[in-house]
Amino acid sequence: MTDSDALPGSVIDAETISRYELAGFGGAARQGTRPALLIIDVQYRTTGTRRMPFAEAVQEFPTSCGDVAWDAVDNITRLLAEFRAAGWPVLYPHVAPKKGYDAGQLGAKVPTIMTIPEKGYEFVEEVAPLPEDILVPKRQPSAFFGTSLVSYLIDKGVDSVVVTGCTTSGCVRASVVDAFSYNFAVSVPEDAVYDRSPVVHEVNLFDMAQKYADVTTTEALLGTLRGLRDAPVDRAS
Repeated sequence: MTDSDALPGSVIDAETISRYELAGFGGAARQGTRPALLIIDVQYRTTGTRRMPFAEAVQEFPTSCGDVAWDAVDNITRLLAEFRAAGWPVLYPHVAPKKGYDAGQLGAKVPTIMTIPEKGYEFVEEVAPLPEDILVPKRQPSAFFGTSLVSYLIDKGVDSVVVTGCTTSGCVRASVVDAFSYNFAVSVPEDAVYDRSPVVHEVNLFDMAQKYADVTTTEALLGTLRGLRDAPVDRAS
């Protein structure tokens, strides 16, 4: 394998790709038939109240990811519409407003997370939950850690999750690993998750694709979901 074998414009070099291929990573994961959509931390504190470049966005909320967040929101909106049309579960793992006693290790690592005003914790209007959706407040990166998420998924008969939101390297990745560990089939639309660094975003997507999830695009995933929605129901199952 030569340098030309690396993806155009990618930070993933040919040597890395070769090593994973030789080790046998990156196979297709099984597909589920009863999906749920996770919209993780799509709050104004991660997007800003409007589309802005990163350097401007962090002046409003230091945890904002800038305009890439709004690009992802556009695609989450499309996925959300499909899930609503199919009547599939939509869940919102999110961070509640921080109190002094919430600081812990995260507050030590990222002190600015303790200074976010109330507006920052509101859900972005374009993808905000409806009364029938499930809110899952969390304190740690994973949507599963210390929450009732698994219980909700089991109650809804879910066997697969589509993970969207923020950040690719943090709460998204942690939730993907835990979903995989609970034996859910996991899909990550690469253009419906976001991070403050394009390099970190891409590297984490690559690694998740090799080990834990099917990493795809919103367009491709919508095709899969529409096919699933239109499939005949097996009454015997």
